Amino acid sequence: MTNKVTNKLNAIFYPKSIAIIGASRKPGSVGQSLLANLIDSRFQGIVYPVNPHAKGIIGIKCYNSLMDIPDEVDLAVLIVPSKFVHDALEECGKKNVKGAIIISAGFKEIGGKGIELEEKVKQVIQKHGISLVGPNCLGVINTDPASSMNATFGTKMSKEGNIAFISQSGALCVAVLDYAKEANIGFSKFISMGNKAGLTENELLLYLKNDPKTDVILMYLEDLVNGREFMKIARETTSSFSCPKPIIALKAGRTILGAKAASSHTGSLAGSDSVYDAIFSQCGVIRGETLEELFDYVKAFSSQPLPEGKNVAIITNSGGPGILATDSCIRHGLNIAPFNPGTVKTLKTVLPPTASLNNPVDLIAEAQHEHYEATLHAILKDKNVHSTIIILTPTAFTDVEKISKTIVRKAKEFKKPVLCCLLGVYDVSVGIEILEENGIPDYRFPESAARALSEMAWYTEWLKRPQTGIKKFSVNKAKARKIIDSVKKEGRHFLLEEESYEVLRAYHFPVIKSLLAENENQAEEAAQKIGFPVVLKIASPDVLHKFDFGGVKLNLRNKNEVRKAYQEILKNVLAKKPEAKITGMLVEEMASPGKEIILGMNRDPQFGPILMFGLGGIYVEALEDVTFRLAPIRELTATKMITSTKTYKILEGFRGEPAYDIKVIAECLKRLSQLVTDFEDIKELDINPLFVYEKGKGCTIVDARIILGSE
Repeated sequence: MTNKVTNKLNAIFYPKSIAIIGASRKPGSVGQSLLANLIDSRFQGIVYPVNPHAKGIIGIKCYNSLMDIPDEVDLAVLIVPSKFVHDALEECGKKNVKGAIIISAGFKEIGGKGIELEEKVKQVIQKHGISLVGPNCLGVINTDPASSMNATFGTKMSKEGNIAFISQSGALCVAVLDYAKEANIGFSKFISMGNKAGLTENELLLYLKNDPKTDVILMYLEDLVNGREFMKIARETTSSFSCPKPIIALKAGRTILGAKAASSHTGSLAGSDSVYDAIFSQCGVIRGETLEELFDYVKAFSSQPLPEGKNVAIITNSGGPGILATDSCIRHGLNIAPFNPGTVKTLKTVLPPTASLNNPVDLIAEAQHEHYEATLHAILKDKNVHSTIIILTPTAFTDVEKISKTIVRKAKEFKKPVLCCLLGVYDVSVGIEILEENGIPDYRFPESAARALSEMAWYTEWLKRPQTGIKKFSVNKAKARKIIDSVKKEGRHFLLEEESYEVLRAYHFPVIKSLLAENENQAEEAAQKIGFPVVLKIASPDVLHKFDFGGVKLNLRNKNEVRKAYQEILKNVLAKKPEAKITGMLVEEMASPGKEIILGMNRDPQFGPILMFGLGGIYVEALEDVTFRLAPIRELTATKMITSTKTYKILEGFRGEPAYDIKVIAECLKRLSQLVTDFEDIKELDINPLFVYEKGKGCTIVDARIILGSE
């Protein structure tokens, strides 16, 4: 599969010949700009302009049509009106062209006729086996000297580097290329995907995974064509044993979609953005919040080794910035490294008495390059230190150029990540240039350096994580299927609570004791059988939020209270919803109170079942202390879902409280993963609350809701 994709895409990235269909003599036009960029980039192949109205363009012979070119053509770049693209692609097929880039707009992005035209494009490339980038894109750049191809319009050739960039926005590509030049950042490959009628992020990612010129992959995404496939390829890329490559992504559109239509807490909370957070977490993709963050991260990942751990040392010549860096490191989950006694002893001998030897190390304003060199040597040698942030405030005493050269030399010697923050602009410009020319990233503010370093430390943890599988439990799937089919046969999309309980029992969840009663006498008998105290709940397909209808009575201690509660619940519900169909009352054991947790699932139309874990009870939507993952989940993922919430601190045992049974929660998540993977019928599911008890004492489900999808 990998070799097949590589061979197909080589026609895009390493063509020996390119035909520009729609090349133009008009200055400033897309057709001339793209041709000029190819020539200026010193493309290593042959270029054939195609224009029936010109004999030559910028000194290069022009052809009337693609078929008039006497030689083989590997790649065609189409810059013709959208209505002519279909015919031009047909010619590409006849000419046996293997790759195409459609620059032209006027396709699905405009709707209506454009959608039809794009469908025709898809049909042609499938018929002829053409690898296609676009339409409606900026083009493709390959800085590898073996190709040296700038098949884009309106921008100069990028500097060669080890970063590949895939973007769904052409306009953003132009801005990124311009910023990259100013920031001295180079690219290996640069791809504007456009409408993704042919190649999507998945094929491109698979290609870059095996590209020897690419070490870091940068992505701007607005959507994913196939989320499950993306997860598989991304996970293989970021976790590769021989050559792991960080993927840093900016996903646009951080809005919650479809929450108003949701019938469960999970459905309300599992918006589009939550899904992408889950996807990225499960496949090791680092998510940037802004373009600025994206470049902050990529500067560090593309030039520095990964840290062995979270311990960071801070070196500064000014106390204030050092404190800011310390605060930011701690806020982003890094540790301020404790120095070995030998390190402190060394610092005492090489630094003036006024310097602070604690971490952060304050060299004071008079510090010279010798002080930076001695301090860096001692600190980078310390095994407790995994990385270093160096801050320099220009003063009358500092020689920025000498200090920068010292930093470069020591960073190369010890091969630990070193990030710098030379505060200011003009006074430190020479130093910044020295650092970045030698692969040492400089940040305008210390907070940015700390944030980038924290992502590097996270990626180290990702690479070192234990590899776990998906646990399969022995369950009664047939029993669950029978219940679900029975509900569907009745034309219902909501399982009654007792039916939900039975489905969960079939998968061996710890469900509270319960019995369904159709009248007051049966309710008394059920309560007697279960044992007092009990809970009474309305059983009705028309009443989902029982408390809102006065449909729940708690802590009933005898038969009289059960009978009275039965009557009151009926009265409450019928007063608010006279047409409600009532099948009876659910009599439940009154569970011992525990910490309230919510487990849930919402089936995303594109990605499938999304699991949720978080703080339960009535405030779940208000506090939103929840995490999401796509099912099926691995064993380690279940634990990660719990530990990545604020609720985890409470479950661990907070301020003298006992620790709670986290292990049994993780098991419930894994069982839930198996259940919703087995049954595509289940659209939404809430277990809320799940009462969790002290460590070793398990948990109990005291409320559950299962909603089926409409066929």
